[in-house]
Amino acid sequence: MLRRLGASFVAIAGLAAASTALAGPALLFEPQTGKVLYAEDADHIWHPASLTKMMTAYLALDAMKAGRLQADQKLVASEKAVAQDPSKIGLPVGATITADLALQAVVVKSANDATVILAEAIAGSEEDFVKLMNDTAKRLGMKRTNFVNTNGLPAPEQVTTARDLARLSVALLRDFPQHNQLWAQQEVQIGRKRLRTHNALLRSYEGADGIKTGFICDSGYNVVASATREGRRLVAVVLGETSGRDRTVRAASLLEHGFQSYGWKEMFNRTTLDTLPVADDAKGAQSIRQSVSNWACNGRRRAVAKRAPKGAKAPVAGAATPAAKKAGPPRTAATVPAPPAQAPTGSVTPAPAAKKPAAQPKVVQ
Repeated sequence: MLRRLGASFVAIAGLAAASTALAGPALLFEPQTGKVLYAEDADHIWHPASLTKMMTAYLALDAMKAGRLQADQKLVASEKAVAQDPSKIGLPVGATITADLALQAVVVKSANDATVILAEAIAGSEEDFVKLMNDTAKRLGMKRTNFVNTNGLPAPEQVTTARDLARLSVALLRDFPQHNQLWAQQEVQIGRKRLRTHNALLRSYEGADGIKTGFICDSGYNVVASATREGRRLVAVVLGETSGRDRTVRAASLLEHGFQSYGWKEMFNRTTLDTLPVADDAKGAQSIRQSVSNWACNGRRRAVAKRAPKGAKAPVAGAATPAAKKAGPPRTAATVPAPPAQAPTGSVTPAPAAKKPAAQPKVVQ
């Protein structure tokens, strides 16, 4: 079966096995209008993991827009910032980094130390910055979200929902359109380190242009994924996948379904993020640690896809027709030619080295 996908053809090879019992919340929508194209457990409480950094970035961009933070302003790595668990830049205490470069590290590499560096520069302390995060969440209509840290490291009280994350992504794209390319950036150079994105969709899905991935053992693999084709932008929120590959396939399948069905959905569907009913059975936060394919979580080896030979086609999800609500759009294994790697956007200048810096620890994903 062949289906036209822009300039390429998708060969649908079969359904990727996935138990509906393990399927986490999912949401597909158009950010410009708020129109919901698919929703599954959109109001279930979930741990956001590094999707938290979307809010940290929102406040950093807002501070830059208001002139409270300058892009070239040198920020100092405090003891608290340096003490954050990986993934991180690995700066020593007292080293400096520009605000712009710290923000790129937050978005591209999901650097936990960089979120604290930005928070302390903007609000004076991480604690005061977290108050700003929660106040902003309320202003944006994120009714079931609570933050206790700036980066999403494990904390029982750090929770959100797919709908709330959708609202946050709408705000990011609406309020800071001049920074849209930041979310599509695949790597950032800091000194001698080249830090690369965890978002595989940017390398394998036609039109992918953001936004953010996240992972901790209790939440599984999460992503808010954006793609644009023929001037139309769609965003998929996927929470609770058991491997990085499943996260990529699920998000790509949702996006593909959206692009191919948008015409008739536009005619008959008037549901938006505001009018989507809240399910009576919306659940509280729960851990999926035992289902995650990650050795650090439960002793199960991380699922690793085989690397294709040079010039081969990269696996992504192809066209999918949504089944029942609980099943969601089928996860479809397919192949399309991988687009060429994108170069980093904008000029990236290494941060000035601190006087006699200590050896920098290895950055661990």
